[in-house]
Amino acid sequence: MKIALGGDHAGFEYKQAIAKMLTEAGHQIQDFGPFSEASVDYPDYVHPLATAIEAQEFDLGIVICGSGNGVAITANKHQGIRAALTWQVELAQLARQHNNANVLALPARFVSLELAKAMVNTFISTDFEGGRHENRVKKIACS
Repeated sequence: MKIALGGDHAGFEYKQAIAKMLTEAGHQIQDFGPFSEASVDYPDYVHPLATAIEAQEFDLGIVICGSGNGVAITANKHQGIRAALTWQVELAQLARQHNNANVLALPARFVSLELAKAMVNTFISTDFEGGRHENRVKKIACS
């Protein structure tokens, strides 16, 4: 699977650990940044990531900041993105199953690294159920 990663300085440590986990599992990843813990503006990294997912260059994306809110809000400005902020494994699963989310937003300051990794693994291994959810998902975009 091709997975795009991005975020901000507060999510840097988690992003590095998740990138290693995904690479070791055989996934192809691209890190959109940041590339250190120095303070940055997350939209500078999330917008290019979201654009690449919309262009179908990647299957899924994972964005990480302190609360997860900034990266989720930014990603969701893109019509082809359905970013889900999660803090429990079941929410990551339902985001894929029911909402066909294509970006997972993680709150690094509010979940453990172990929980973040578990949410990533669940998110990337869960398929969209379609069916009754398909029509709802089609109504999400404004265009």
